[in-house]
Amino acid sequence: MKRTGSNARVSPAGFMRRALSLARRGAGRTSPNPMVGCVLARGGRVVGEGWHRLFGGPHAEPMALARAGAKARGSTAFVTLEPCAEFPGKKTPSCARLLAQARVARVRAAMLDPNPRVAGRGLSMLRRAGIRADCGLLSQKARELNAPFVTWATGGRPRVTLKAAASLDGKIATFRGESKWITSAASRRLSRRLRAGADAILVGVGTVLADDPRLTAGGSARPPLRVVLAPRFRPPRGARVLDGSAPTLLVVAPGALRRARAAGLPKNISVLAVDTERRPGSNGKIDLKILLRALAERGVLSLLVEGGGRVHTSFLESGLVDEVRLFLAPRFVGGEKAPGFFGGKGVGRLAKTPWLRTARVRRVGEDILITGRIEQP
Repeated sequence: MKRTGSNARVSPAGFMRRALSLARRGAGRTSPNPMVGCVLARGGRVVGEGWHRLFGGPHAEPMALARAGAKARGSTAFVTLEPCAEFPGKKTPSCARLLAQARVARVRAAMLDPNPRVAGRGLSMLRRAGIRADCGLLSQKARELNAPFVTWATGGRPRVTLKAAASLDGKIATFRGESKWITSAASRRLSRRLRAGADAILVGVGTVLADDPRLTAGGSARPPLRVVLAPRFRPPRGARVLDGSAPTLLVVAPGALRRARAAGLPKNISVLAVDTERRPGSNGKIDLKILLRALAERGVLSLLVEGGGRVHTSFLESGLVDEVRLFLAPRFVGGEKAPGFFGGKGVGRLAKTPWLRTARVRRVGEDILITGRIEQP
């Protein structure tokens, strides 16, 4: 991004959009850190830029400063997230201190760090060093970029995306249990790319028994954690999800923990015992709120829930779904006993139904993909 003429100037929003674009290059590589981009500009020109490439690697600000060299002095830093401050246990140098040492003139952050324990510390450090520091330029875009990190930092759980493939009448299989393949090959390819952007993928043991999915991702810098809900520990022998080729977490009820540990599972498979729900009629279901807190402690910021229907229903009824990716095939399956992607007892009043907000619709091969954010009543 450079000036194309003597009078051409890039707006502050233009520099921040460039920083957001850079940040996206770290998708699937930075978790549990956020994606961050930084642009250093002086005199209407970019003098240095960088992004957080992968977890454990340099942050965006030192990368931009290294590229700018002496030109960083007197520049304005456009950063998609408040530069980090110093705090106990931090493994990398404070980005706020590095910017101050480089003598930048101003720092414009898109948003504060969402972690309430450190929010505002970076900007305060810069201001104490005599640097103008403000926040809010394209803040909504920045929050959308790092929605999983925001949910994790403020809610103590991963951001949950429910993904389902169904017929136009909402069926995910026939009454005989046939589900391969309801949607097109194009939808399945896109589904694998969605997996690549998630930290973890979750299915119920019923899906493992019916479909024997591998739950692999295409183009992922590191394989997402495969999570299987198996409260009573009934994993089928030879299931591909239990082949040990990728990190896998079997979630069982406490009463099944000893049996699961004695099963001789591959080394890449771990077992986690989670309490079951205590409400009447829960039928031994895993308490999803406890599970999500446990996944967050393991550094899972984004969770893709793939099914089956009972798992989808449990997440939706618990109010734990943030986003939906619904692939609809142009076919009708029918059948009262054919499973749908959302079942359960249902909602008695329309006023109590969750809404799909900011919904978008696109064609994927022969199918329709509906995406949106869930809003609870």
